[in-house]
Amino acid sequence: MMSFRGNRLKEITLPTATVWLISDVAEAKGRQQLYTKQAPQLLKALREMALIQSVESSNRIEGVTVAPERLVPLVVGNAKPRDRSEEEIRGYRRALSLIHADPLKLEVTPEFLKQLHQTTHEGAADEGQWKQKENEIIEFRENAPPTIRFRPVSVADTPAAIEELCVSYRASLNQQEVQPLVSVAALVFDFLCIHPFRDGNGRISRLLTLLGLYQHGYEVGRFISLERLVEESREDYYEALRKSSEGWHEEKHDLIPWLNYSLGVLRRAYREFEQRAGAVKSPRGAKTALVETAIDAFPREFTLADLERACPGVSRDMVRRVLRQLQKKGRVACLGRGPAALWRRKGNTLKKGQ
Repeated sequence: MMSFRGNRLKEITLPTATVWLISDVAEAKGRQQLYTKQAPQLLKALREMALIQSVESSNRIEGVTVAPERLVPLVVGNAKPRDRSEEEIRGYRRALSLIHADPLKLEVTPEFLKQLHQTTHEGAADEGQWKQKENEIIEFRENAPPTIRFRPVSVADTPAAIEELCVSYRASLNQQEVQPLVSVAALVFDFLCIHPFRDGNGRISRLLTLLGLYQHGYEVGRFISLERLVEESREDYYEALRKSSEGWHEEKHDLIPWLNYSLGVLRRAYREFEQRAGAVKSPRGAKTALVETAIDAFPREFTLADLERACPGVSRDMVRRVLRQLQKKGRVACLGRGPAALWRRKGNTLKKGQ
């Protein structure tokens, strides 16, 4: 809400680097349709992979994990949850399905935010309810006592703050005076500063990110997990949030660090998408292409387990088959024996045939 008050967003001065990021993302969005029209089997595999990784990463950021062998059955199968963690995995999967189905029919309102929370936290005592106790953002550092980094909006003021945020965000879009990517970043950032729920605020913020992007035609989150990219850059995420939240209560904060971080994640997603989608120029199978582009993403050396984690929608037998084929062609080499053995990619990338 603080980011939308007055003419703050309309009058914000975007640094040159931010303008370049927005331009890069806009150009990638323009190319998006070209890639989504080719290799339907690859896109199907990318969707499944992104779905699995999104559910896993968004929950793991919040400390919610499940056994690796249970993840895929819970996300793309019909496995029934066995415990609370598995219920939250399934809940996030259902929330993603809601947003993926028809984002243009969804509206950012307090009721919708409660619905998302109820879906992701089904079975919790406070599912779909605003927080009932004051919460604080605590920072933990090695060899230092915990410190309070940020105090969110109070319990008493939370309902009004969320109402103002939702109304202001919709007004910003309707007036079309603010670049949509800036409005989406401000929405997610202010939501995190309000911190309206006892638990699950991070997960709801990532769902809001996807919804806002989809509603403006930025579809890359369907094929590349934005949640995974956030998890991989977690330190940058918290640092951007820390910098931008300073002075938020007094309306003296600087949105740019958070905006740049958000745009950077989106640009990385589009680059990865184009790399993976553009890698298919021959009749090879989609899953073979996924394994090969995953190998390209490793520095040079990797294990079978690393490769399986990078390709959650591909079976172990398929991963091993691709590795054997590449080994026969002299494009990868096994440096040991057994499942834990290191593999090394020869040359810079596989798709260059090196």
